[in-house]
Amino acid sequence: MRHDTGGFARRLLLALTILALTAAAAEAAVKPRAVLVVGFDASGLERDQQWIGQGIAELIGLGFDQHPAFVQIEDARIRAIGRPEVWGEAVVVQAARTLRADTAVFGTVTRTGSELVVRPRLVDIKAGAAGDPVTLEPVTVPDGELLARLAPLAVTYARIMKVALSDAETRRMEKAGQPTRSLRAFELYSRAAVATTQRPGQEGNEQAVDLLARAIEADPNFVVAQYTLGTVHQALGNRWKAAAQFRASTQLDSTYPEPYKALGDLFMAQPRRLFDQAVEAYNKAIELRPFYADAYVGLGDAKAAKSDVDGAVAAYTKALAHNPINPRVHMSLGKIYYTEKGLYYESVTAYKKAIDLDVNSVEARMGLGEVYEDKGLYREAIEEYRKVIELDGKHTGAMYNLALVYEKTDPREAIAQWERYIGLASQLPSEKDWVDVARQHLKKLKSQVKD
Repeated sequence: MRHDTGGFARRLLLALTILALTAAAAEAAVKPRAVLVVGFDASGLERDQQWIGQGIAELIGLGFDQHPAFVQIEDARIRAIGRPEVWGEAVVVQAARTLRADTAVFGTVTRTGSELVVRPRLVDIKAGAAGDPVTLEPVTVPDGELLARLAPLAVTYARIMKVALSDAETRRMEKAGQPTRSLRAFELYSRAAVATTQRPGQEGNEQAVDLLARAIEADPNFVVAQYTLGTVHQALGNRWKAAAQFRASTQLDSTYPEPYKALGDLFMAQPRRLFDQAVEAYNKAIELRPFYADAYVGLGDAKAAKSDVDGAVAAYTKALAHNPINPRVHMSLGKIYYTEKGLYYESVTAYKKAIDLDVNSVEARMGLGEVYEDKGLYREAIEEYRKVIELDGKHTGAMYNLALVYEKTDPREAIAQWERYIGLASQLPSEKDWVDVARQHLKKLKSQVKD
C-alpha cells in the first residue's frame, strides 16, 4: 500500500464537497424513511396456513421497493437481534428502536368462517420513543382472493404515512404487490421465506431451494421467485446456478432491477474479478431503479476496485442519499480511505458509523482493526479483532491478525493465538500458504521465548 502524497486527499475532499450537495438535493426531493416490515401475527390460524403472515410482509416489502421514500431494514440485521416466533406490538417497538427504524409495519391475520381478516398496523418511532400504534382498516379476504385483496396494501400504508404517490408510482407498487396470480406458487414462495428467516443457514436454504423450485413449477413466469431462488443458490455457494436464475429473471422481465444488481455482485466475487461487467450490471440496475441504494454500493465497490476513487465516492454518496442507514456504505467508505492510506480519521469515523448501525458487522470491525493496527494502536486493534472472533469463531483472518498484533505486545499470547489459528486453518485448503507463514512465526516466537 502506498502513502498518500496529498493529491488523493484533495481530490477526495473536493468530490465529497460537490457530491454532498447532490446528495442533499436528492434527499430534499424524497426524504427516505427507515421502515421495519415484519411478518404478521398468524398464530391464530391453523398451522398449515400460518405462512400467510410472512406472505403479507413479503407483498408489502415488494411494494415498498418501488418507491424512494422507503428504506427497508435488511433481513440480516433483523436476524442479528433475534427473530421472535410472533411479532407482537411490544416486540416490534423494541426491534424498531434497536434497528433505528423510523416506522414499523406489522399486524395480525385471523380467520372468521370462510374469510381471512387482515388487520394492518403501524407505529412511528420518534426520538427514541414510540407513538401510539395506528390500526388501518381491516381487509377481509374471501378464500382464493388473497393476492388480489392484498396487492394495494403497500399503497395504503404509504398514504397513512403521508407519502406522496404519483399515479405511476401507485401502479408500480400495486403491480409489485401481486407478483404472481397463482396462490399455490405464492404459498410455496412464502414458505421458502419462512424457511430462510426462521432457520438461517444450510438447512433453511436447502429447504427454500426445494420450495422455490416448486413455486416456479406452479408459475414459470413468477419472476420474483426465479430471482429469489438465485439468491438462495448464491447463499449456498452455487454460483453458476445462481447466475442461471438471475439471467432467467432478466429474460422473463427485463425491467426488474434486482437480478442485474445480483449479477454485479457475482461478477465482483468471481476469481477473475470481472469489474467492467460488474459496473455494467450495476448501472443497468440503477437505470431501472434510480434510487436503488444497494446497486450504488456495488457500483462504488467496482469502481474502487478499478482505482476510480472519485467514481467510487460518487456512487457511495448517492447510496447514502437514498439509504442513510446502510452500514455497508459507511464500511465501503472506510475501506477506500484505508486502502489509499492517508485519511485515517475519516476511515475510523466511517467504520465506527458502520458498526454503530450494525454492531454485528464483521467486515467493518475487521477494517477498523486493520486501521488501528496500521497506526500502532495495538490495544484498540486487539479489541476489534477479538470482537470479530466473538461474532465468528471461525474467522481465520481475525485470528491471524490478532496473532500478529500480539507479537508486538505479548509474545506468549501470540504463541497461543498462532496455535489456535493453525489448529483451525490447517483444515482449510484455501489457508495453506498462510498456515505455512504462521508456522514460521510460531517457530520463531517459541525460540525467542525459550531463549
